[in-house]
Amino acid sequence: MDGQIQSTRQRPILAILTYADEKRIFRGNQENFIDLIRAGEERGVLVYVMTTADFKLRGKQAIGYKYRASTKSWKRELLPLPNVIYNRIPYRKFEALPEVQQVIQTCMRHREVKFFNPSFFNKWTLFEWLNKSRRTKPYIPETKRLSSSDDIDKLLQAYPSLYLKPIRGKAGKGIMKVSRTEGKSKPRQFELSIQDKTESHISRYPSVTQLWSQVRELVGSKDYIVQQGIVLSSYKRRPFDLRVLVQKNYRGAWTITGIGARLAGKLSITTHVPRGGSIDNPRKLLTHAFGQAESKRIIRSAKRAALIIAKHVESSSGQTLGEMSMDLGVDSDGHIWLFEVNSKPMKFDEPPIRQKSLENLIRYSIFLSQKNGL
Repeated sequence: MDGQIQSTRQRPILAILTYADEKRIFRGNQENFIDLIRAGEERGVLVYVMTTADFKLRGKQAIGYKYRASTKSWKRELLPLPNVIYNRIPYRKFEALPEVQQVIQTCMRHREVKFFNPSFFNKWTLFEWLNKSRRTKPYIPETKRLSSSDDIDKLLQAYPSLYLKPIRGKAGKGIMKVSRTEGKSKPRQFELSIQDKTESHISRYPSVTQLWSQVRELVGSKDYIVQQGIVLSSYKRRPFDLRVLVQKNYRGAWTITGIGARLAGKLSITTHVPRGGSIDNPRKLLTHAFGQAESKRIIRSAKRAALIIAKHVESSSGQTLGEMSMDLGVDSDGHIWLFEVNSKPMKFDEPPIRQKSLENLIRYSIFLSQKNGL
């Protein structure tokens, strides 16, 4: 069957949980929510938006927002209580608020409502989980928690470049690159590249101590990791990596929804689109770098790695997860490296991946609602 089977007792009802504030009706990608509501309608699933401010899981009804396509507007109304809730609270700062945490805990403890993707990932915790398994460890660049200049100094002795990443970062914001340079006629120097919107600014230092002074100032009170720099495969001198969307299907099993590629901007230190990167075809880029046969093998390896990682992340988290996206790098030897796992994937712009992602979310919600015995 196609996952279209529905409960004989009750229509599946999916609530998209987000945050409401004084500035707007609610936060989050409204276009994304509308697409999911439409995908639900096609499969007989009622989908609506629920905010943390209106949150209530008592009785038979809840306050939610339905989208009216005729007027292109949202209507707040009383709706049937959901049997599945999908967490799309868009920012860590909202998710960390005590009143929001209370809502999340209520969802997680509820006996009749299934709740998935309850929180953002912490980068350090994530890499700790993945380093503990012999199956996932080969995909992980050497990673340490950044606490002193020694962390940078020791790793720079082993690798020519490192990346400094905020533990609670998003879309490449706050990422820095550190490199050591030395030539026959030049003394050893240390470069710091700072990403600013679509460009990176480079400054040079004669010692790690002086470099660290600048890094410490930029990091401030934020928690960071320091990670081995991987020399990525490139296309016309622009590095690229793979973006993989992994989701559960109508049977509750992890599947690969699709693989995209992101090409770094000419003046960027990351491949993130908000930082100047661009979307491209993974097969085209890999074929250019490795040839057709090797390109196919690498894509198969990337899919296999993503499924192994997804299963391990979910089991380590102890939470119910329905989707995650991953940034996977491919080095010049064709080896796969994991850079990032996101529990709240941004919308994939590739139309086939986008369409399939919406279908999977609805099918997985049907699966969860049947699991409830509703």
